[in-house]
Amino acid sequence: MALATDAATGAKPKSEKDFATRGLSVFKASPATYAVLLVVSAIFFVPFILMISIALSSDLTSSQNAFTVFPTEFEWRNFTEVFTATGLPVGRFVGNSVIIATLSAVGQVLSSSLVGYAFARLRAPGKGVMFMIVLATMMIPAQITMIPQFLLFKELGWVNTYLPLIIPNFFTNAFNVFLVRQFVSRISGELDEAAQMDGLGYFGVYRRIILPMMWPILTAIAIFTLTHAWGDFMGPLIYLNAENQMPLALGLQYMTSTSNEMQLPPWNLVMVGSIILTLPMIVIYYLGQKYLYEMNLQGGSAGVK
Repeated sequence: MALATDAATGAKPKSEKDFATRGLSVFKASPATYAVLLVVSAIFFVPFILMISIALSSDLTSSQNAFTVFPTEFEWRNFTEVFTATGLPVGRFVGNSVIIATLSAVGQVLSSSLVGYAFARLRAPGKGVMFMIVLATMMIPAQITMIPQFLLFKELGWVNTYLPLIIPNFFTNAFNVFLVRQFVSRISGELDEAAQMDGLGYFGVYRRIILPMMWPILTAIAIFTLTHAWGDFMGPLIYLNAENQMPLALGLQYMTSTSNEMQLPPWNLVMVGSIILTLPMIVIYYLGQKYLYEMNLQGGSAGVK
């Protein structure tokens, strides 16, 4: 791809990465920009502060529904009582979420890397048409396939198990295939040719050459999958009936519906559970932001070939 010429010197950037860096350095934020971003960030942060305030409220405040935006009480014991005082296996809910999210991420990483590599490197008649069909499936709303999937999993005897929530991730999805395919397309094919001259086949090239170079995009896919599976509510609601099988997202909703008649749910304990549901994803995004940035730089402008 031809690179744009520098307007001031007439010289071309040495590489596409240099060109991207020059493009990013054009925009210089002013103090007003930072002020606007600060105000917008504060507005978006208010619900999180309110969640913390409710989580630290006493049982009396929770029963009266007299909450404030900023914390006025600091009932730290709520973070232990959520596991003991609710009568629900909240610890089991957390463990179930870890199992479902982890296995889902493993399945997406393995299947997406293999299928994306195949579309980027293997030659086969009709490969381009097949890739377009795969991309076209992204336009199918999930609600359309919800009932056929349920009937299929019911016939397989998978209802009330984790299998409907985990196994589909081992067959990837169109968006992740597109990301990997675009990422691998930017890797020089000379590496493949050199490896094949040394006796490696397609799978050997994938495992020894391409896979170690795909860590940024695979880490991004793992983060996306973990986020979706960790907070998934609809899937467990459809396929899981047993209380001890519920993940945390569904367990929190169950907690709000099992209070006594004419009594408000224990919102302080529910918000503690919401914090437990939120914090792991914040930590994961913080630790993986470097890979998300690398994914955008290296795979964002590959184009569909």
